[in-house]
Amino acid sequence: MTRRIFRAICLVSIVVLLASLALTMGVLYDYFSGTQRQQLKTQTMLASQGAANEGWAYFDGLDTEGYRITWISPDGKVIYDNQTDAAGMENHLDREEVREALDTGYGESSRYSSTLTERLLYSAARLPDGSVIRLSGTQYTMLTLVLAILQPVLVIFAFALAASLLFASRLSKKIVGPLNSLDLDHPLKNTRYPELSPLLDRLDSQQRQLRRHAAELRRRQEELETVTDNMSEGIVLLNEKGRVLSINHRALTLLCTEGCVGESIYTSVSSKEVLELIDAARGGVSTEKIIDLGDGRYQFNTNPVITDAAVTGIALIIFDITEKERSEQMRREFTANVSHELKTPLHSISGCAELMKNGIVRQEDIPRFSGQIYSEAQRMIRLVDDIIRLSRLDEGSDAMRFERLDLYESAAATVKNLEDAAGRAGVEISLQGGPAFVMGVPQLLSGIIFNLCDNAIKYNRNGGKVFVSVLEKEGRAELSVRDTGIGISPEHQDRIFERFYRVDKSHSQEVGGTGLGLSIVKHAARLHKAEIKLESSPGEGSCFTVLFPAAD
Repeated sequence: MTRRIFRAICLVSIVVLLASLALTMGVLYDYFSGTQRQQLKTQTMLASQGAANEGWAYFDGLDTEGYRITWISPDGKVIYDNQTDAAGMENHLDREEVREALDTGYGESSRYSSTLTERLLYSAARLPDGSVIRLSGTQYTMLTLVLAILQPVLVIFAFALAASLLFASRLSKKIVGPLNSLDLDHPLKNTRYPELSPLLDRLDSQQRQLRRHAAELRRRQEELETVTDNMSEGIVLLNEKGRVLSINHRALTLLCTEGCVGESIYTSVSSKEVLELIDAARGGVSTEKIIDLGDGRYQFNTNPVITDAAVTGIALIIFDITEKERSEQMRREFTANVSHELKTPLHSISGCAELMKNGIVRQEDIPRFSGQIYSEAQRMIRLVDDIIRLSRLDEGSDAMRFERLDLYESAAATVKNLEDAAGRAGVEISLQGGPAFVMGVPQLLSGIIFNLCDNAIKYNRNGGKVFVSVLEKEGRAELSVRDTGIGISPEHQDRIFERFYRVDKSHSQEVGGTGLGLSIVKHAARLHKAEIKLESSPGEGSCFTVLFPAAD
């Protein structure tokens, strides 16, 4: 803008200067031309009077510098000329100024000489005897005059041009200065130019509107970021060149080691499989693939954003299917284990029944085979009951009624019911502690205590002991079941709560376990928001501790 104002001022200055110079030259030329004609007329009248009074003697010693004097007879013949031989001159009767002088007593004219690039002025006066005295003088043309004074004109023009440039520079800066110093953040505080008031009012109105829109956009962006950052799915938005526009916290932890917004995805992500999906999306193809990252398994969906038949962006969504895959694997393992666990007693029952049906069993062996069938049937019933119980625990606690219970009373009842089984196994079981109240489901709490104590008895040694303890500790109810049995090695301790997992399968078959007891304990404890701890060493026994939130 400053340059445009500067050029405009300079152009106006030059145009005004040239116009003024032309106008001045024209006015001066007209003025001096009139003055020259008047002087020529005066000199002509003086010369005619002198010639009339003195005759030829008037021209003797007369200073005629700058003028040409011609004396013409009434018939047009030149009888005297101060610059050339009169005898050799042509007749002047047809000259305009001569005819006019003969007719009116005075005449004048002018003629342009192209060879001399000048104008000749003529003035003629009639004498009393009818002859004519004519004077001529030279008048420069405008072009000749300009060329004659070209040097001083150029000096003046250069000076005027330099002054114009200087003033134009200062003036343009002075004009634009207040515009450059406008406070656009506070338009109404600018009062330098009243002409700008409508513009500043409009700017102020638009800025208020923009601030409202910006605040609304920030609010929506914060809401979107809050939602996306708390999503379990990873979301990445890329432009058509693969530069990261937006990425939520989940995707950032999976793909980038640090902030990568504004960076190319190709420099931020090292997974070749992920980059291949992005390349396919840049080509306009939606893709889906399951990729292993770290310890997890994730499903990557890439979709191109297409506008006017061109890919303008890429949306990458990451789903964590690790738990889903694990659950599916556990379901398959559970189904296989259930089938295996049911198949064993069914084969035993079927075999015994087949022998009895075919009469192969002796009469005295029938009670033994019948007992085997009953034992295996009871084992199947216990297995089915445990499976049903686990299924109900998986469904949640909506249908279960919680009530305030004394954990010590539940433990006492369970210990009493297991005393006979402990005696048959040669194990001593005891209870210690005191009242500890919790909010729980009676059947589930009894199931936790029963399964822990039952395992402590089954996996103990002859003459071993089981110590059950209930007490309140640090605002929580603590149930502890410690035994002096075979113990659990460290490599098995993380898996003993899995369904059908057994540390010693041969021993489990002997004691008739289903492999679901500790799984029931784990699920029941989870429903009660309880924490399970295990301390065990092979050959030294185990100690299971369950910490319940205390009842209010």
